[in-house]
Amino acid sequence: MNKSKSFVAMVIIALIIAIGAMAGQTANAATPTVGLGTAASFSVLAGTPAITNTGATTIDRDVGISPGASVTGFPPGIVGGTIHKADAVALQAQADLTVAYLDAAGRPVTANHTALGGLTLVGGVYNSGGATLALTGTLTLDGQNDPNSVWIFQGTSDLVTASMSSVSFIRGGSPCNVFWQVTSSATLGSGSSFVGTILALMSITLADGVTVNGRALSRNGTVTLINDQFITSTCNAAPPVVSTLPPCAWMANIPNAPCAGTRLTAATPVSATATPSTSATPTAASVASATPTAAPRAPTVAPGAVGTPPANVAGLQSLPSTSTNDPSGLLATLGVALTGFGILLLTRPIRHL
Repeated sequence: MNKSKSFVAMVIIALIIAIGAMAGQTANAATPTVGLGTAASFSVLAGTPAITNTGATTIDRDVGISPGASVTGFPPGIVGGTIHKADAVALQAQADLTVAYLDAAGRPVTANHTALGGLTLVGGVYNSGGATLALTGTLTLDGQNDPNSVWIFQGTSDLVTASMSSVSFIRGGSPCNVFWQVTSSATLGSGSSFVGTILALMSITLADGVTVNGRALSRNGTVTLINDQFITSTCNAAPPVVSTLPPCAWMANIPNAPCAGTRLTAATPVSATATPSTSATPTAASVASATPTAAPRAPTVAPGAVGTPPANVAGLQSLPSTSTNDPSGLLATLGVALTGFGILLLTRPIRHL
């Protein structure tokens, strides 16, 4: 009987150790993103001497160059943002690019890979080991259902992608969190689909018909384009401000109550030049009861609307939430419980000796 209890206790303790190891592995696998600063607003950024384009290239955000000042090929190319030529904006973007480049280059390496085609990689830092960082075929990035997964590729030589090569995602992941730090130059093959932000020390060359879901940022070299397309994700945009006040539609019967949205027409202040109304019929606002008739009933929430109970409404008590989505708390609770149970089983046979 004592042996049986001891065996169960050992199994439980082993389970606790395994859970702790898995939790630690998950925490250690997290890679912080690379901050781009003002360079984030650029789809294309060059150093010197020029940015050149041939054909109908489309760029959805800014184009900049510093200290060089030559940008040609727009039109026929189209720039959705602003072209900055050796101005203060481009100069600051280059300074921020340098910081981002050094940050990415200094990250501790997860694994070494030279040929990326056919690989499936989770978030981490991948180094080419002094050779050309080459992509032929498809590189698959596995987000592991974590929208904050980050991939950093350190090209300690140059970066070369083959024609029709591609980068794709499975289980989440975002182009905003993919970075290619290239010690020399980057060349993307014709018809390829590329994902992420290139941080190159020297030149960046895109062959005919390349699609880039990201950015081409060169510190010191030229950027050359031919009938290419840039889709720069708005990852650095400020999140929308969500009001904590209830919608005004819920507060129709409470005059002057704070609410979010547009009030009823009757509650809108009347212009000083408006002709006074002689109607004997009172408006909806003037006959509103101090105690709303519909107050005891929960408001109907339209599809897509936020269903959080309104704050600062009379009769409603706001209580702090006790829920959590952090799995580490559950692991800690389970670990403590299992440890206590294991110790109890181990100590009970000793008391009968």
